[in-house]
Amino acid sequence: MTKGRSLRLFLADGSPGGIITAEIMNWTGHVMTAPRSRLADLIQRPEAGRTGVYILSGSDPEGGYRPMAYIGETDSVGKRLTEHNKDETKEFWEQTCIVTSKDQNLTKAHVRYLESRLIAIAQQAGRVTLKNRTAPDVPQLPEADQSDMEFFIEQLRVALPVLGLDLLKAATTARPLPSPAAQAGAGTPPPPTFELSSKKHDLRAEAREVEGEFVVLAGSQAQASWIGVANGYEALRQRLIDEGVLRATGSGPLTFARDYAFSRPSAAAAVVLGRSSNGRIEWVVSGTRKTYADWQDAQLDAITTAQGDDA
Repeated sequence: MTKGRSLRLFLADGSPGGIITAEIMNWTGHVMTAPRSRLADLIQRPEAGRTGVYILSGSDPEGGYRPMAYIGETDSVGKRLTEHNKDETKEFWEQTCIVTSKDQNLTKAHVRYLESRLIAIAQQAGRVTLKNRTAPDVPQLPEADQSDMEFFIEQLRVALPVLGLDLLKAATTARPLPSPAAQAGAGTPPPPTFELSSKKHDLRAEAREVEGEFVVLAGSQAQASWIGVANGYEALRQRLIDEGVLRATGSGPLTFARDYAFSRPSAAAAVVLGRSSNGRIEWVVSGTRKTYADWQDAQLDAITTAQGDDA
């Protein structure tokens, strides 16, 4: 069973749209975020005068589906952010994240290590378009310091998604289903596999829910071209083709080369069918006619019934 974690968030000015700090118990790191419009207030905070790394993030000014981000390091975060604010290439920048240490023990070597590793992790995760022109080599650190920085990064991977920054979140893949014996021993039903098919276009796709995301499985098929009204999902679909997630295997449907996580079933259905689609109805539990919506409602009804029995 996965253990819970405690993350302390503090609204520095009492507003959810203002400066927010985040800390984890027994971790020396300190994370602070704020919209770019609050930059003047942010750089007056004492943390902004420390050595640290920072993340500038925002949407693509040209309308791309994927968010943009820039990762950097500096001896004085506030001064560096002031310089970036004059940089016309940072037009995408909407949100600022500063990562420092509560004990102020992060050195220049430490933050250079963090910058290099965070860029590499973000590139591998593929959730944002990085605006960094170069990916610096990982600097050499003593073994103990390297271990400390890797632990530091693991805590960041917990804290940043809570603050709306998914750039370090690993690509979600569907794990193999447990064996029948393991399922019986666990006493809980296995996660269902959902399927979506189109006889007209001779294609079929499978998916599972994993950690809150809807993951279409490798080998699933998708419409060879977009056939619906132009919308944002068309851009997402084209991006998956450009990145090699969707590949042509002949004159027929495209194929998912690897598992791919979508934010919701409708996004997955739109990419598979090449048109806007209500994924809650299109996806069905494999081997049945039960839609995703029916399956989800059944789960909620079972909980409600159990709670009523306990009352």
